[in-house]
Amino acid sequence: MESIKIDKNFSAGASSVSACKQACAGGKIDEIELEAVVGNLAKVREFINSHLAKIDCSSKSGMHIDLAAEEIFVNICNYAYAPGKGNVKVMISIIEDSKVEITFVDSGMQYDPLANEDPDVTLSAEARKIGGLGIFLAKKTMDSVSYEYKDGKNVLRMTKKL
Repeated sequence: MESIKIDKNFSAGASSVSACKQACAGGKIDEIELEAVVGNLAKVREFINSHLAKIDCSSKSGMHIDLAAEEIFVNICNYAYAPGKGNVKVMISIIEDSKVEITFVDSGMQYDPLANEDPDVTLSAEARKIGGLGIFLAKKTMDSVSYEYKDGKNVLRMTKKL
């Protein structure tokens, strides 16, 4: 199931969506909802990059946002609903052409990726524990990354000053 909506009023009423709307006050929020499968990564990237292109986002900031969004989306695809399937909603808001906020919402199993300790990147790849590098990269490339579990949904929000 895939739907693309452009709705700044969010009449759907979900608390996590309302929270995103309040956090994005002053910016227009667009969203895409699609099945959480890696095959949809290109659609997510296209959705985000089309918004960044409208505001002439620098290539460096664009690469940081793209990397972080890819890491978060792929983690949701691989782990949120395993072994089943489900959807993910991706919302984006450009606030006064100076800040972008991207929010991922899924109904998969509750999981706070920020609760884990950052990987020790001073160790060789062979000596490091598997996992955690994607969220570490998202935290390093974005200005802020936050997580909450609300109304049965995982809500991960990332911001980047442009």
